[in-house]
Amino acid sequence: MIQNKIVVRYQDGRIRKGQTGDFLPTKPVFHLTPADAAADAKPVEVQVAEVKAIFFVKDFAGNPERKKAQEFPAGKPVVGRKIRVVFQDGETLVGTTQGYDPTRPGFFVIPADPASNNDRCFVVTRATKSVSFI
Repeated sequence: MIQNKIVVRYQDGRIRKGQTGDFLPTKPVFHLTPADAAADAKPVEVQVAEVKAIFFVKDFAGNPERKKAQEFPAGKPVVGRKIRVVFQDGETLVGTTQGYDPTRPGFFVIPADPASNNDRCFVVTRATKSVSFI
């Protein structure tokens, strides 16, 4: 089973890092094996309704020194529709999406910044304050 490296950001501010092999955007629950867990540790259950967003990352450390870009590179074509997401806590995410529908539980966003540590993000619709196409 393919394991994805993810960072789960909860609506209450908690953050969990680990791997998942069973996340599906249509399911209300998935399992996370914490990054710092022992090899034989059991995965923990994650309720999507409690989550703000799930970040599918290249590595867990990222680059804390790097300034996050919220713009698209000039002259580079994009796939999908450009979107700006403002979360309930005020954080903003800019990227592209191919499947935003406000009636669905969530949607994927590919960050505008090609150098981002995030490959893609699953945004939980109820954790957003506003979503707009740009």
